[in-house]
Amino acid sequence: MNSEQSDINNLARKNPPDTAHGHTDRHPRGPLLDWAVELQSLAQAGLAYATSPYDVERYQHIRDIAAEMLAAQADMPLEKVKNLFCNEIGYQTPKLDTRAAIFEDDRILLVRENNGTWSLPGGWVDIDQSVRENTIKEAKEESGLDVTADKVIAIQDRAKHNLPPYAYGVCKIFVLCTRVGGQFEPNIETTETCYFSEGDLPKLAEEKNNTEQISMCFAAHRDPNWVTIFE
Repeated sequence: MNSEQSDINNLARKNPPDTAHGHTDRHPRGPLLDWAVELQSLAQAGLAYATSPYDVERYQHIRDIAAEMLAAQADMPLEKVKNLFCNEIGYQTPKLDTRAAIFEDDRILLVRENNGTWSLPGGWVDIDQSVRENTIKEAKEESGLDVTADKVIAIQDRAKHNLPPYAYGVCKIFVLCTRVGGQFEPNIETTETCYFSEGDLPKLAEEKNNTEQISMCFAAHRDPNWVTIFE
């Protein structure tokens, strides 16, 4: 996990969902964080399409307010928050994350993160990569394996499945893959790989994949007629 992602997680942890007042479904990240994110998104879109200098000034002010809300909630410097969440232009869209499900003898391959937790190999989709290409690339980088990306298992809204909540939208794409070669090589992101049975999973990197999602991958692997789940 890089320092930027750590800062994002800190924002979320300091503003947990208000389950006591029924806000989990309506505000999966917690109401204050959700409101700040929505304000930032509206302001960014306004800045992209506004033609009047007066409107530009107003949208910039709204964006500044959203950043101040996030900074106050997370106790972070305002400039750091602006660099994290107010540095893009154009209409704001969710980020894409791919996860490779690779099986051997009905066991799934997981990679061990630097913090000791385990995850499906994957990561953000690079700007010059398709979903298929990125799935193959991330599998190679994190597990050392050469794979084919065969079928999309599911496309999920991260906010509905994973904790901690993030201060931006993420579409998670789980892809059923087949190993065709390669072996683990030391790298800066993972320390080892191992195959696990469904009933003997290690401590997972819950922010990337949870037990429910791993079980979904097992179900897709076992079902030749699996139909892609999408939200």
